[in-house]
Amino acid sequence: MLGQGLTLAYDRRAIVEGLSVEVPAGSFTVVIGPNACGKSTLLRAMSKLLAPQTGTVLLDGTDIATLRAKEVAKRLGLLSQSALVPAGITVMDLVGRGRYAHQSLLSRWSKADEDAVGHALAATGMAELADRLVDELSGGQRQRAWVAMALAQQSPILLLDEPTTFLDIRHQLGLMDLFAGLNAEGRTLVAVVHDINHAVQYATNLVVMADGQIVAQGPPAQVVTPELLREVFGITAAIVEDPVNGGPLVVPAHGGHGRRTGAGEPGPARASAAEGVAPSPQEHPGPHSLTTDQ
Repeated sequence: MLGQGLTLAYDRRAIVEGLSVEVPAGSFTVVIGPNACGKSTLLRAMSKLLAPQTGTVLLDGTDIATLRAKEVAKRLGLLSQSALVPAGITVMDLVGRGRYAHQSLLSRWSKADEDAVGHALAATGMAELADRLVDELSGGQRQRAWVAMALAQQSPILLLDEPTTFLDIRHQLGLMDLFAGLNAEGRTLVAVVHDINHAVQYATNLVVMADGQIVAQGPPAQVVTPELLREVFGITAAIVEDPVNGGPLVVPAHGGHGRRTGAGEPGPARASAAEGVAPSPQEHPGPHSLTTDQ
């Protein structure tokens, strides 16, 4: 996927201006950044839920604005923050709606549909809750039901907006492992994540946003530095080697919440985009957790 010269706005208030981004095919791209910097807005534009004021989003080389909804759904699945659940719907019914793109006026529910839904329920640990009303679920269970619906869609690209919201640490790691497994099988994933350590452990391509712009992109080990964390998030932290899984581990200093430098001010944290980041299966990062939802 490719976004070129994107200006994105709500009620004429620009959130993102002149942004260009490339999602390498087969990557697990994770987007991090402070609250209200445009991460979710970017995902909405990439999924055709928000039309850019300027610029284009290319899906397999085609302007996504020219594609019908069902064509987009066959190629791209979205887990949104703001989805609404119809009253009285069961988990099974909700997950089954992920098969919308594969249905037509002449086709009926098939074994392929049944298998896709069953696999999605099992993968997210929701099979035992299939007959429960979604309204009766906890926040974490409901989140996993939405993830199951996105998986049932079986699209080659998945956009995930804060997929681990409401989940305890075990289910957070379970879903991140699941996403890493899908990526290892060849799917392209783009996820907005607040936990920096989850981001650096699982991403093959890390995108850092601030004030509606991309300030760094590339392999996590090259992108995440103490200078970037101070500049973008306003925190003081050390980067050490993860003793369990290897790779970088962000360790914040107690009381190390300072002032953000600001995306428009000079700083040493700028990183150039890395092209063609190859996907690699990754293990879960253990109990280390550092969220940036400040």
